[in-house]
Amino acid sequence: MRRGTEQLGCVLVLGLGKSASAVVDYCLDNLGNRVSGLFIAAGAHGESSDALAERAQARGAAVAFGDDAVAELAAKAPQGRFDLCVPSPGISPSQPLYAEGARLSDTVIGEVELAWLESSPASKWIAITGTNGKTTATSLTAHLLRAAGMDAVAVGNIGDVCLSAVAQNPSRVFVAETSSYQLYSTVDFAPDAAVLLNVTPDHLKWHGTFEAYRDAKLKAFANLSASPDAVAVLDATDDVVRAKVREYKALSTADRGFPYIPVGTKAGYAGDMRAACGADNAAFVDADGSLVVAFEGVEHRLAKASELLIKGSHNVGNALAAAAVAIALGASDDAVAQGLRSFAPLEHRIEPCGSVKGAACYNDSKATNVDASLKAIAAFPEARPIILLGGDDKGTDLTSLVEAAHRHARAVICFGAAGGRFEDAFSTAAPAAPEGFQVLRAEKLADAFDAACDIAGEGDVILLSPACASFDEFTCFEERGSVFKQLVADRASRLGA
Repeated sequence: MRRGTEQLGCVLVLGLGKSASAVVDYCLDNLGNRVSGLFIAAGAHGESSDALAERAQARGAAVAFGDDAVAELAAKAPQGRFDLCVPSPGISPSQPLYAEGARLSDTVIGEVELAWLESSPASKWIAITGTNGKTTATSLTAHLLRAAGMDAVAVGNIGDVCLSAVAQNPSRVFVAETSSYQLYSTVDFAPDAAVLLNVTPDHLKWHGTFEAYRDAKLKAFANLSASPDAVAVLDATDDVVRAKVREYKALSTADRGFPYIPVGTKAGYAGDMRAACGADNAAFVDADGSLVVAFEGVEHRLAKASELLIKGSHNVGNALAAAAVAIALGASDDAVAQGLRSFAPLEHRIEPCGSVKGAACYNDSKATNVDASLKAIAAFPEARPIILLGGDDKGTDLTSLVEAAHRHARAVICFGAAGGRFEDAFSTAAPAAPEGFQVLRAEKLADAFDAACDIAGEGDVILLSPACASFDEFTCFEERGSVFKQLVADRASRLGA
């Protein structure tokens, strides 16, 4: 397929998740015109999928459920196959539904690429990916571009489906948070800027191996040279990402096809990759604490890291990456600096949410893996926080988490289904915990927070950064974070703020 195509043809949609449902709605609006036929392999029956299937059938789509859905639909399609297959990102390529859809379709692309194909050539696309930090970096990038007067919108894995946003206005600047699931199914997707923040083990059940997961992330850069004036932004403090930086450094600009901006160096965000290895461009924190983007021979000195409202060194990296994109797209230094100073923390991401007994409380429920919690634990150099850890156990190694807690925290409270394993990890750790370090055990989140309040006092920090999924007690990390904030409000009214 090519961008600006007139016909989508006979379309097969796999699954009826959020993005797949948006594809169905988009295709229904074009059915009989640019879409010659719409076929939906709806997966398993459920209240929402049944309702959407009934509505789609009433408008002329063919729908089938179950493992044999694709074959059943192919029997009704012209020539027994489909022009285009759009899988839900939740459906792994190892699943029979995906494999059969791919076998019987001329082209397989995800919803993100379909949205890019359907957007105006006048639009701009920024693809932001990484294991952690994507949502903050995406929101911040869109914020900076809007501060510079651009009509930018944050879309993708952040919550607003790309295709729905394109249907509303195809000519905007689309800042897309792209997951490994979404990037896996890209073919020709060529954004105007691509950002890779970090790559640590995650979603291995879906991808099969860490290498496959990493390669899915790297597909954000696969077609960058096809976009005029495109740029790559890579966080060079991450080992995996730095390997990509070295690969780009070995190529001439002509062979690479686009410039790249490394953020920081192996030594951290204070490192300037121009000095470290002769890169042409760099984003870093200068000696006076200023965020600097050096691009195409010009140094853009922006806000100071101390002026950021978002906490933690990882958010300094997010800010540098977002600023690098904004500068590369032509934003002024003043607009970027003002945007950096005014961007507030996102919900559930080291979000300040009140105080109890003089202890400041932070909701970092989005930290569903160890790597995310490591960043949060280190984000409070002025205090040794009390950390709430636990939930639905992902079974990952806890050595680095224990070491970070010993280094930065004064207590941990282990709760939920993972609480026992986490407590054991701290009790058997070598070397032993520092003097005064406490390890407490609680059953549920409310119990853990009450235990934290019991030992907290004026000037302390209580941080929910679970390093686990939420499904033992809650339906999602958002619910867990909202419950935590309500607990803070309730205990503040009873015990005093």
